[in-house]
Amino acid sequence: MNILAVARNTYRENIRDRVLYNLILFALVMIVSSIALGQLTLGYERKVIIDLGLTSISLFGTLIAIFIGISLVYKELEKRTVYTLLSKPVRRSEFILGKYFGLLFTLLVNTAVMTIGLWLSMLYQGGIEPAGYARVLPAVFLIFLSLALTTAIALVFSTFSTPALSALFTLFLWMAGHFNYDLHAFGEMTKSPVMRWTFRALYYALPNFSNFTSINSQNVIQSAAYYQPVDGAAVGWVTLYGLFYCGVLLGLAVALFNRRDFK
Repeated sequence: MNILAVARNTYRENIRDRVLYNLILFALVMIVSSIALGQLTLGYERKVIIDLGLTSISLFGTLIAIFIGISLVYKELEKRTVYTLLSKPVRRSEFILGKYFGLLFTLLVNTAVMTIGLWLSMLYQGGIEPAGYARVLPAVFLIFLSLALTTAIALVFSTFSTPALSALFTLFLWMAGHFNYDLHAFGEMTKSPVMRWTFRALYYALPNFSNFTSINSQNVIQSAAYYQPVDGAAVGWVTLYGLFYCGVLLGLAVALFNRRDFK
């Protein structure tokens, strides 16, 4: 119950954040503008709308996850409200999990709003069968999983660092996670055994964000744009991968927060 209470209060705080509304508005503008861009690509209007729409959901969802996630704990420390919360029968682990799920629900609502905006753009374009709208959902689901992982990373850094450094570290891991395979390939090309093992360790340790954008060498956004089916079994494995990494990162965030001295 304590986790739900903290999550509910976190959600209420997030929806009052002006940055959140600005990012959602800009994302919706990008989705709507895809209609105009689609008119410039004769024969590819629907592909451009879906492609740009999903990219906007991913990009602006990531910005929301980072720039709100990095202040989840720091803001409570700065306002000293964390002392009031922890003086009540609320465990530190419940506080961290409540903050995470509160932002996660915020991202879920925002992703749903942006997805509806994409559907309305597709409806305005016309000529799309009902199954075409459903083809977008696997890509949206994988985008949301990547946002959940990004939020977990931001929360870890928020437990011990300032927002500026937390944003820098989170962006670095997010970018490195998209080039995980390149790190592994570069390590295999080096002649130094130390460098090879270092890059190999980074390959397995860093969260691989490319798993959420490409399944079996199939780009999920491009698949949605061309109405191609996505392997359901592969989506299941990617889901387990994302949940595992989120669980590890949340455990790390709780451990770091438990070690903080508030006296």
